[in-house]
Amino acid sequence: MRSHTQNSGPLDTWFGKMSSLPRRAKVKVQTAVSKDEFDSFSELSSASEEDDKEDCAWEPQKKVPRNPKQPVCKESKPKRVPRAKKSTLQISDGSEGVVVKEVLNSAVALADADLEDRKNKLDTVQTLKTAKTKRKNSTQSPSAPRTKKLKTDGEPRKASCFKSENNSTEIPSTSTLWEGACKKEENEDDCMSGQSPLKKMKTESCSQGQPALANANNIIEEVEMNWDMVQVLSERTNIEPWVCANIIRLFNDDNTIPFIVRYRKELINNLDADYLREIQQTLEELRAVAKKVRSTIQKIKKEGKMSECLLRALLNCKTFEELEHVSAPYKTGSKGTKAQRARQLGLEEAARTLLENPGNLYLLSYIQPSVKGLSTLQDIETGVQHILADMIAKDRETLDFIRKLCQNRYISIQSSLAKVSSKKVNEKDVDKFHLYQNFSCNIRNIQHHQILAINRGENLKILTAKVNIPDGVKNEFCRWCIQNRWRPRRFARPELMKILYSSIDDSFKRLIYPLLCREFRAKLTSDAEKESVMMFGRNLRQLLLTSPVPGRTLMGVDPGYKHGCKLAIISPTSQILHTDVVYLHCGQGFQEAEKIKRLLLNFNCSTVVIGNGTACRETEAYFADLIMKNYFAPLDVVYCIVSEAGASIYSVSPEANKEMPGLDPNLRSAVSIARRVQDPLAELVKIEPKHIGVGMYQHDVSQTLLKATLDSVVEECVSFVGVDINICSEVLLRHIAGLNANRAKNIIEWREKNGPFINREQLKKVKGLGPKSFQQCAGFIRINQDFIRKFCSSQQSGSAGSSQRVAMTSPAGVEVTSEKQGKKKSKTTANVVLKPDPLDQTCIHPESYDIAARFLSFIGGALCEIGKPEMQQKIKSFLEKEGIEKIAERLQTTVHTLQVIIDGLSQPESFDFRTDFDQPDFKRSIVCLQDLQVGTILTGKVENATLFGVFVDIGVGKVGLIPIRNVTEAKLSKTKRRRSLGLGPGERVEVQVLNIDVPRSRITLDLIRVL
Repeated sequence: MRSHTQNSGPLDTWFGKMSSLPRRAKVKVQTAVSKDEFDSFSELSSASEEDDKEDCAWEPQKKVPRNPKQPVCKESKPKRVPRAKKSTLQISDGSEGVVVKEVLNSAVALADADLEDRKNKLDTVQTLKTAKTKRKNSTQSPSAPRTKKLKTDGEPRKASCFKSENNSTEIPSTSTLWEGACKKEENEDDCMSGQSPLKKMKTESCSQGQPALANANNIIEEVEMNWDMVQVLSERTNIEPWVCANIIRLFNDDNTIPFIVRYRKELINNLDADYLREIQQTLEELRAVAKKVRSTIQKIKKEGKMSECLLRALLNCKTFEELEHVSAPYKTGSKGTKAQRARQLGLEEAARTLLENPGNLYLLSYIQPSVKGLSTLQDIETGVQHILADMIAKDRETLDFIRKLCQNRYISIQSSLAKVSSKKVNEKDVDKFHLYQNFSCNIRNIQHHQILAINRGENLKILTAKVNIPDGVKNEFCRWCIQNRWRPRRFARPELMKILYSSIDDSFKRLIYPLLCREFRAKLTSDAEKESVMMFGRNLRQLLLTSPVPGRTLMGVDPGYKHGCKLAIISPTSQILHTDVVYLHCGQGFQEAEKIKRLLLNFNCSTVVIGNGTACRETEAYFADLIMKNYFAPLDVVYCIVSEAGASIYSVSPEANKEMPGLDPNLRSAVSIARRVQDPLAELVKIEPKHIGVGMYQHDVSQTLLKATLDSVVEECVSFVGVDINICSEVLLRHIAGLNANRAKNIIEWREKNGPFINREQLKKVKGLGPKSFQQCAGFIRINQDFIRKFCSSQQSGSAGSSQRVAMTSPAGVEVTSEKQGKKKSKTTANVVLKPDPLDQTCIHPESYDIAARFLSFIGGALCEIGKPEMQQKIKSFLEKEGIEKIAERLQTTVHTLQVIIDGLSQPESFDFRTDFDQPDFKRSIVCLQDLQVGTILTGKVENATLFGVFVDIGVGKVGLIPIRNVTEAKLSKTKRRRSLGLGPGERVEVQVLNIDVPRSRITLDLIRVL
């Protein structure tokens, strides 16, 4: 267990103040390793069948069902062991003090707090109890009975949490109780703007000075294993344990990644979304292993084959490979393994005697001429050998030694051309794998794309691959076994030592070596798939965040030969103005040029967007030639090339039919191409992410993992950009954090029925949008104040017909009300005054409105100054005078929360952080491949990024490749010196031509700098 150093900071003071119920927890990491107990090994049987080929087989197409990151959903299972999404308090008043009981994991016990600590915190606990009682009595919502039921269900499990106290080591706790008010949905007013989130989420500083969620370490998993979830997750992700504990708790409470990254930074040590996704995927894998262990245990118990040793071995498993190795002998089959058959013949006692007291072992006494397998001395020796080999292969200390031994040796993976590939496979497919037909590489140095290529070659029956472990590893392993772990306790005769030597050799060749090969291949494939998916996600994010081109009338062109080029002209607000079809490549180009010119002049359109599909190069040359001749004068026309991946699929989708009814699908593609430049995010979210085509080996990786990751990236991008709730589409709205298709549909229906949203609080009136959903989505929803002011003005001058009463706050602070009532009066709406809140147009979360108001009072600012230079100047001068840390301490909040408030107050109303990203590359001329020369310096746009290089469009019809070795940190801008040295789609770069292969249409480039 490695140690982690945590530095204390200014957050400690605030977290210390907010802690109301300090306690101490006992954290116990269970490590059950039995040594020299050979009787326990004998109860495990061999993991291999007689056929050695079956042991060595590793099929990449049969993926381990690893249940990677799934979209957060609510499970209805946990009657048996529910997750600790809520902590239930039982506070009993007495003359001696207050007793606080919580639901804990079996590996985390509760220690009695010191008497002095109890007395010091007695007043705080009683105050909390009084506040809870008042809130409970004042709550009359239907969710209250459900909350009570949850508390009742949780109580019977509390007593079991104290049974493991005796074996625990006391460690200061990093948490106090966290009241899950939003999760319980016990009061719709929990997330009102007038309240601070600090009243809801209790945190404190742990012993190392780091902030932690209340009960962050007291995590109840559905399956209790012999290892600690937090520690294993920390080791696999290289993240501090306190951060992992907080992240698990946040995910357990159904918090979304965008919400955590923006509004809970202090709890995750300022990690980015990619790290959170990686941790979430690893967490889901560990839980999938634990779930598979539970089902395996139940199955073996049902068959009556469970033993204490086997149960301990199963609960020690951390990977699917280990679980498969331990449970394989107990799978139902036609015949047992060699060790199982030998045990059935009664030779287990002989094997144990050989290790414990070999002087009393006489194999001749086991001979039974009439029994198959016991008829000769050779049969008996073979049976004993199989049992010993199985015991060696199942021993954890032995497996740990061989794994550690392999870490320091040269282990390679080799691939070669399959013998039958030339008969059954196309020669063109074979040529694609010419690099891997005689390939060998150290498993520590092999690249992820090489693993995926080898796996694909194996799936296509073109390549065969194997892991090569040198003989020196086997020799050292056998020597260690004889001299240390498996040395007989007493003197053994030479014939018995010969059996032991044979057992160790057989165990390595037949059982351990295949296990190591499977583990190495599975680990390499898993890492390669994850990196491929993460690369896909990074590329998708870069593409979605391409800077929009607002305020332009655009002509979208979907190129084609026989069926012509489809045209669509859209307005600056994405409205379809005109659609048409022109035939540019059928000898009618001159006649069609006049039509195109007339359309451009009529609609004052000077920007042409061409899709990069069929006939793209010819269409680009056609427009470039007309532009060079100044044919479209007086318009200064420019064009750009945009990816049309997924446009055809979207054009025939139900969403497109609903959005553009009656329009030909081919013309819908042209509309989609134009809108991709005008607002890439709003258009690309309509297409399934995997169809956008900015990944690598996307069909060879886990589709479940790929879909979950890409959906999460889309949610992250849409949420961080934000949406205007009163004008956004349903498709865009469903990708906001905390929302889904049904909630987005309900929001649109509410908007159509009741008019625009005046403030964020009205979201709580939407059907199916409870406090938790509101908490997750509220900070990413914007309400344009200019639009609301115009609406309120029209409401004042309009006639009766609405039951809402709208109060508008003018810049001077005067409330203007307009009350309109229908035939029926509603108790809930008759006296409601709806006030537009200028903070609703910012990224500030409603839970921080109170802090924002106090901050404004500190600097002497007003809400009407949000985003204006006056506000920016006041904030700047106040920060220079006080310092952000002291201000956060005065406001009793965190630096991260205060920074979000400062950003929200400083950013203009129309702020869009996508403007920092690159726009499409607009051109007026074209360059051919034959025009290139080695050494030519060009500018281009990144089309796609892979694990082996970056593809760049330099305007010659063929993309060039920058090998990954040429993408160094020194060549990247400071903003790109991040976790990956990769470039994303849409970025503009300056490159130099290194090599031109005209017959193969390949261009090799060198990166000079990022523009």
